[in-house]
Amino acid sequence: MSRLHLHKLSHTESHFASRIGWLRAAVLGANDGIVSTASLIVGVAAATSDSQQILLAGVAGMVAGAMSMAAGEYVSVSSQSDTEKADLAREAKELIDTPEEELNELTQIYVTRGLDYDLARQVAVKFTETDALAVHAREELGITDFGAAQPVQAAFTSAVTFTVGAALPLLSVLFFAPQNLIIGISIVSLFTLALLGAVGAKVGGANILKAALRVTFWGAFAMALTSAIGAFFGTKIL
Repeated sequence: MSRLHLHKLSHTESHFASRIGWLRAAVLGANDGIVSTASLIVGVAAATSDSQQILLAGVAGMVAGAMSMAAGEYVSVSSQSDTEKADLAREAKELIDTPEEELNELTQIYVTRGLDYDLARQVAVKFTETDALAVHAREELGITDFGAAQPVQAAFTSAVTFTVGAALPLLSVLFFAPQNLIIGISIVSLFTLALLGAVGAKVGGANILKAALRVTFWGAFAMALTSAIGAFFGTKIL
């Protein structure tokens, strides 16, 4: 066997689709933790210079946000999971009740993807003999093992990453003097958001600069808006 042939056999490709589930929850949680907590702290700091009140508001926001993220992700992904299970159960029943129609449907899917009818039929028959439900789930419903909804994983990931993201602006309250708090937290948070966007893009194989600029822009917008609201209402916000 030639070296070229051995090289071809040993060749592996790196894909990022298998990371979509946990990566989406992780990036969303961390981003929301940074933006919401930093925005809350900046808004309160614009209304008062009392560090204890600012810190208390930040801690409350972090805890409430983490629980909200976990609950929201769990409910959302559970609904997706329930839908997938219902679709799979319905597909399994159809494979038993109308196997020929399901085979024709699978054949037509491969025809629309560019195979001629005879080859599409052969492929459909072979896959059906191997694992009919799995192939219909993948080709007809778009459900795969790595893409299947995982509510607990999504909820846990979102809560943890939200807390980690929120911790940075929260800890910044301890290191900046009240008069420098708004600008200090804004700089730290925006830098962290840019880093988060870059890391998320790197892990997901996306454009790093575009991702970093996107999350930084919206983070800056959120903090500017809450700062303006806090300054407008003054101490009435507390």
